[in-house]
Amino acid sequence: MTEIWELYKHGQWEVPFLTFSIYLFVVASFILYLSIVASRSSKIKKERLSKEYGAAIDKVLSAVIFEDVPYAEIIKDKNFQVLFDTSFFREVLMDSLINLHKNYEGVYAQKLEQFYKDSSLVKVSFRKLKSLKWEVKCKGITELAEFNIKEAFAKTIVYSKARNKTLKIVALNACIKLQGAKSIKYLVDHSDPIDDWMQLNIIGAFKKHDLGDREGIEHLLESQNTTVITLGLKLIKELKLTQKVPHVAQLAAHSTNTIIKYEAQSILQTLTV
Repeated sequence: MTEIWELYKHGQWEVPFLTFSIYLFVVASFILYLSIVASRSSKIKKERLSKEYGAAIDKVLSAVIFEDVPYAEIIKDKNFQVLFDTSFFREVLMDSLINLHKNYEGVYAQKLEQFYKDSSLVKVSFRKLKSLKWEVKCKGITELAEFNIKEAFAKTIVYSKARNKTLKIVALNACIKLQGAKSIKYLVDHSDPIDDWMQLNIIGAFKKHDLGDREGIEHLLESQNTTVITLGLKLIKELKLTQKVPHVAQLAAHSTNTIIKYEAQSILQTLTV
């Protein structure tokens, strides 16, 4: 410390400090350059592999959908076995599987769901729910909901109460897809505020999954959470559920919350015109 103090006192510290700063800057720049090159190389490699894997995946899924080839037969192919053991291949396969499932219905969709189960990709999705990263959890929840894995509902409902807003919305939407009207009772007991953005997403999920005419939406009006009541009113209005008018009228007559009362009266007027 004495030597450093003497250097500082006599003004002899500038040159060593500047030299050290230059070396540090050069090293940091070189490390940053290597990181950019490595990241770019990795991206280019993934793009190339995606194209290569895509051709093989299209062939496999085409056989599953149109030729009724079961997974047990596909896995006998040694080349497919080697590829399937690669995590990135499974990732590309999962994305292709989801895209196809969204575009097919009926028997074709069922074949894809069976492939998802037989190939143990469903286990991969369940493992994602244990990840510490919220975005990985979201992906796992989305995959399980897309392929109608009802067993995932209990775990998904837990994440509907998560702190992360995106994870919460993804989980709520998945619950609606997996259990339909049965998920309403969980919304009724939902204690956290549901903001406008979340409400729009939930309404969109009900519209998408054609759950508007199911029984139970009126129970949202009985919640202790005012944002849930607002969600229920918006659902009734957006889905034009005129059969729920008596429940809206009762809320408009007996609610002690001025804002809720006004919203109920407004929606009542809209539905009875």
